This record gives sequence, structure tokens and C-alpha cells, in this order.
Amino acid sequence: MGQHDPSIRDEALALLRRGLSNRAVAERLNVPRGTVGWWLSEDRRKRSVRFERPTDCPICTRRPFDAPAYAYLLGLYLGDGHITSKRKQHHLSIFCTATWPALIDAAETAMRRVMAMPRVSRRIRQGCAEVKSYTKHWTCMFPQHGPGKKHERKIALEPWQQEIVDAHAWEFVRGLIHSDGCRTMNWTTRVVNGEHKRYEYPRYWFTNVSDDIRQLYTDTLDKLGIEWTHCTRNGKPYNISVARKASVALMDLHVGPKS
Repeated sequence: MGQHDPSIRDEALALLRRGLSNRAVAERLNVPRGTVGWWLSEDRRKRSVRFERPTDCPICTRRPFDAPAYAYLLGLYLGDGHITSKRKQHHLSIFCTATWPALIDAAETAMRRVMAMPRVSRRIRQGCAEVKSYTKHWTCMFPQHGPGKKHERKIALEPWQQEIVDAHAWEFVRGLIHSDGCRTMNWTTRVVNGEHKRYEYPRYWFTNVSDDIRQLYTDTLDKLGIEWTHCTRNGKPYNISVARKASVALMDLHVGPKS
């Protein structure tokens, strides 16, 4: 550290106090980023300043945020998402099938629109993409986080979350379908004038083991005027079907197939 002129150090600290990042100061003054970080740490220690990592968490800062993006991200989280807690940090992960690039992009975009400061990354596995974001404040935005699997604990929305879902119901439904749902083509046969004819029709499925999450889904469908039925498939009663023509048309308009 001593090889740098004291005036460079003073200029670096002045820039840092103005809000520039360590990286920006290092690049401007042609000083290693680690050196800038050391100067900043020593300056804080001498001034007895406790470091608080900056955050744009809407709950902690009470700032406005992108509510439609949050409704969509909430649906993704309740379906194929989870939060892993580590020391001073919580990792929000949304898992997507790797063959749906638009869905992967949408998940990443929603994370950034809800909180822009946390780092977002992707990890591609065989057949799967994990979209991850790192900050201790994701548990502020998703108070449903807790020990164990989601279907083994109570899942209920906070009043402020329910207000967002009520105001942006289609975004919430789209997130749930994009995580634990799909649009498929079913078929049946009918006898017409003595002949068997095959008819195909689209259907939306939502499958989740949690009774509470399925209830959130069907309650929202009811508010949107979507007709649905509960189905047991292969002995598992975890499926919600939307097959009525008018309801499927609305789902196509606001949700659509994964891509």
C-alpha cells in the first residue's frame, strides 16, 4: 500500500465518499481494486464508521418498486423457486427448463426489476437453468421462506403481497403457470353420423403438492372469472385444470405457452 502517493489515497477516499464504487475509483486512478478497498476499510475503522451494505430492498427502504414484476416473480418462487440461507446472505433461485430461453430471460428480468442492486447470475445444468440472485433482503420480499419444503409448512400471503396479487392477478397466474404449469393439447373422440371423429382442444394444467399454493392459484382464477376443475391424475390429487373454451382463450391472451 505504501508505494502509492498519499495524495492518490486522499483523492480515492474523496471519490468513495461521493458515492463512487471501488471499481470506478480503481479504474479512474489506475490503482488495484483491492488497494482501494483496503483504503476504504482503514478509513472507516479510523472514523469508527460501521459499514452497512447498500440495499434497494423495497421493504427496508420503503421505496416504490415494480409490482407487476413482483407478482410474476412471486408466482415463480411459489412454484419452482427457493431461498438458500447463508451467512449474511440469502440466495433466491428460480429453476427453469433449459429449453425455454424466454422464460429464463423473464425470470432474470423480474428479479432485476424488483431489486436492481443484487447480483444476478445463471447456472446451466443438464436440461435445467438456475437463475440466482444474492442478497440478504430476499427474505424481506418473500416472507414465506422457512425451513423445510414449501408443501410441509403453511404458505399464506402477507396483506401487502395480497394487494399486489389482487392488482396484478394475471402476472401472478403467469408466474405460477411458467413454474409449475403448462399448456397442452388434449383430444377426444365423438360419434358423428355414425363415425368416430377426433377432436383436439387446449388445456392448462397447474400441478403443485402444496394445498396452500393450489388454493392461492384457484382463488386468483376465481377472481379473474376463470373456470377450473380439480383433477386426480395417476392417483395424485395435485392438479388443477382449465379446459373451458372461454377460460382457455383468456389464459392464452394473458399467459400463453412457455417458450
